[in-house]
Amino acid sequence: QVQLVESGGGLVQAGGSLRLSCVASTRIFSFYAYIMGWYREAPGKQRELVATITGGGTTNYTDSVKGRFTVSRDNPKKTLYLQMNSLKPEDTAVYYCNARVSSGVYNYWGQGTQVTVSS
Repeated sequence: QVQLVESGGGLVQAGGSLRLSCVASTRIFSFYAYIMGWYREAPGKQRELVATITGGGTTNYTDSVKGRFTVSRDNPKKTLYLQMNSLKPEDTAVYYCNARVSSGVYNYWGQGTQVTVSS
């Protein structure tokens, strides 16, 4: 019954920027306890990690996006963000929001939002 809703995807040219958002449902009582993350899935490829952020603000990024993407969260609003700058065609994928507790007992996914970067 927990829902994650992504928004902000779209079509941009190389070098442009997009800001993705993910809003968690109110059923999540302790948003702080969840490690939030962004994953992406390009056509014909496996889903891969983009970035994660703990409730306390500790972040991790895949090497290919370091220096270009910034993940953040607003705990009172139960919202996750991904600021994407200097976008490349290789960033084209469906981006998914993820919420999980460290034990993995609770693990939720959003429906995904399409990001397309043209050259």
